[in-house]
Amino acid sequence: MTGPLQHLKIIELGHVIAAPLSTALLSDFGADVIKIESPNRTDMMRELGPKAEDGVGVWWKTLGRNKKILSLNWKSDEGRDVLRRLVEESDVLVENFRPGVLERAGIGPDVLHEWNPDLMILRVSGYGQDGPMRDVPAFGRAAEAMSGLAHLTGFTDGPPMHPGFPAADSTTGLMGALGIMIALFAREKGIARGQVVDLAVFEALLRLMDYPVPALTGAKHSPRRNGLRQPMDFAPGGMFRTSDGVWLTVSAGSAETAQRLLRAVGGDDLADDPRFATLAEMSQHMTVVFDAINDFVTQHTLAEVKAEFARHDAVASQVLSVEEITTNEQIRHRGDIVAVPGEQTQVIGPIPHLSATPGELRWLGREPGADSRSILRDLGFDDAHITALHEAGLVGLNVKDDMP
Repeated sequence: MTGPLQHLKIIELGHVIAAPLSTALLSDFGADVIKIESPNRTDMMRELGPKAEDGVGVWWKTLGRNKKILSLNWKSDEGRDVLRRLVEESDVLVENFRPGVLERAGIGPDVLHEWNPDLMILRVSGYGQDGPMRDVPAFGRAAEAMSGLAHLTGFTDGPPMHPGFPAADSTTGLMGALGIMIALFAREKGIARGQVVDLAVFEALLRLMDYPVPALTGAKHSPRRNGLRQPMDFAPGGMFRTSDGVWLTVSAGSAETAQRLLRAVGGDDLADDPRFATLAEMSQHMTVVFDAINDFVTQHTLAEVKAEFARHDAVASQVLSVEEITTNEQIRHRGDIVAVPGEQTQVIGPIPHLSATPGELRWLGREPGADSRSILRDLGFDDAHITALHEAGLVGLNVKDDMP
């Protein structure tokens, strides 16, 4: 199968999650991604976290999916020549070093655009390429704190909390992929040639956390963390536990759905109470609503709650564990968990689902230097030159390179 991005050539100088996820997302739809690692220092995601039965880190398997691996010291003169050849025939270069690293190595955007004026450059960094915090080191959790996410997560009288996954890095990967596609669209339409996409890790979450800012500046309402309820708490909902110990999240996003929810948990008397005629009025009495939902859910089993909610077309969703995610019928039906032949490890499949040009998982993360020889051959290097580069420590090779 050929993907819609099959002619898109991307060089990845990224590491860890944020930048590599952006290229992984595009690789699912056919982009030709060449990930460059140093011969003496591979991406830490190969080793971080649990290992599969073959000894390879499971995080690496999915972040390295569909990517060709080139082991190259691009900071050397000869390595720089290899990188230049790659840049000259590529569409995108992605990096997430600290600001200034590329410039000190002599391959800042000005040089890269001399090599290829049409090159799109995605630069991911903790706080961006400029500003007073430009040189401050940062990781995903620092970004979650700066974006306001941690401040709004947790109980009212408890500490701020991080979510249970790397939210900042992951959303940066999504936003990075979007930035690349926007820049490519601008190039295709003749609006701009190669340009730089400057993305700070905190900014992707900040964009998704947009609502609290106009709430504060426009309505003088300052959101606060609210435990099992929403920080804004403008509509009925929250997290509740059934009598048989199952956690549910309950929500309603309009006056109509809120009325159905109230009727499910409290009957006509609750639903027809004048205090709950509109969402605006309901928001003034949200503690009463929350307690009513909690009383109903905690006194009934999961099956009973689901039956009553279904009867009133109200929304309650079971909180799934990772084990339950992997066996969920809807997730399986959608093909959202996939594997490749010969691999026990399963990963989340290509998303979104495209009707005519769906994504494809071709392989999981490969060994260091797995494609070095084939990539260099494609650039015009003969085997003798490749061997010389390898013996000089500038290129890493692998016994499993040139995989189909």
